[in-house]
Amino acid sequence: MASDLPVVIYPPAEDGGRRVRVDGAFVGMAYTLLDIAEFLRRAGLEDVEASDVEGASWIEWHGGGPDVWTS
Repeated sequence: MASDLPVVIYPPAEDGGRRVRVDGAFVGMAYTLLDIAEFLRRAGLEDVEASDVEGASWIEWHGGGPDVWTS
C-alpha cells in the first residue's frame, strides 16, 4: 500500500498525542497507530491497518518513528 498524498506525523505533544497532516491538512491528534490508520481511511485510503502505518515508507515521521509516543 502506498499513498500519493503527503502524510506527516509530528513529534509527540506533552500528552503523547501526535499531530497528523494528510495532503497539508490537519486531520487530528493521534495517540496510537490505530488513530493514524483511521485518519488515513477517512482521507480516502482504503483498508489501512496499524501494521501498514508502522511500516509505511511514504509516511514522514518527525520527532521519532511509529514507536515514539512520549516527548
